[in-house]
Amino acid sequence: MSQAASTLSEASPSNRLALAALILGGAAIGGSPIFVRLSEVGPMATAFWRVALALIPIFIVSLMKKDAGAKPQRLSDYGMLILPGVMLSLDLAAWHLSLTMTSVANATLLANLAPVFVTVIAIVFFGARISGVFLLGLALALAGVVVLKGGPAAIGIGDLSGDGIAMIAAFFYACYILAIGRLRSRFDTIRIMMWSTASAAIFIFPIGFFYEGQMLPAGLYGWSILFGLAFISHAGGQVAITYALAYLPPAFSSLTLLLQPVIAAILAWGLLNEAIGTMQALGAAVVLAGILVARASRVQV
Repeated sequence: MSQAASTLSEASPSNRLALAALILGGAAIGGSPIFVRLSEVGPMATAFWRVALALIPIFIVSLMKKDAGAKPQRLSDYGMLILPGVMLSLDLAAWHLSLTMTSVANATLLANLAPVFVTVIAIVFFGARISGVFLLGLALALAGVVVLKGGPAAIGIGDLSGDGIAMIAAFFYACYILAIGRLRSRFDTIRIMMWSTASAAIFIFPIGFFYEGQMLPAGLYGWSILFGLAFISHAGGQVAITYALAYLPPAFSSLTLLLQPVIAAILAWGLLNEAIGTMQALGAAVVLAGILVARASRVQV
């Protein structure tokens, strides 16, 4: 993937558009904790509807596209297209469950360890070359997330089992990002999203059905929350991220997604009247500083 291996500071039109798509995708997904919290059904059912309903706009776009790009030819191709959906279903199930077991701050903070897992996996299994500047940016961004969520003391408020499940969610999301990054060198964005989203829905449904039983929201309000989560956070956010991964390295892309808790804090302030204090503002600034530092680095995967 030659474009992804290029210097991040190169300002080609494709890279600029990809970076904009990545930031917009992260912002869209940043609203997902608000939708999950407002949902009338349980965390697993919410995760199922998040991907199942997202198939509607993705399918419509696929019908409108004249050129869908390369098609899967071998059984291994189908397996690779399904793999991100499996990883995503495990990520969503774990993260939505963690939101009910530990504090929202802990669940969001620990789930955002995904860039660490992406970096480690990329180095160990894919021979990625990570510069010291990138690692400095990663450390800064993670420190910013900790500050944003209330500092190290905030970690002590949650339940240890819930915290562990949030970290498992981060691992599976890292695997999802890396799998998507590999696929984007061969397949079109919409084809990848169709396969990964459909497979995620298939894998999550039995978990929600047997774990919670109640799959349907009570009324129009509950459905509106689920449609918002599916159309904005998943269909909008994940399509933008999948597009960006054709041009940007997975390690940097996962780091940029640390904007999600910043967006979540802003939305919680605007929609749920959760105040943004000095610490939250400082944390957001440090996250942005870390991303800007990493933007100037050279990351090859």
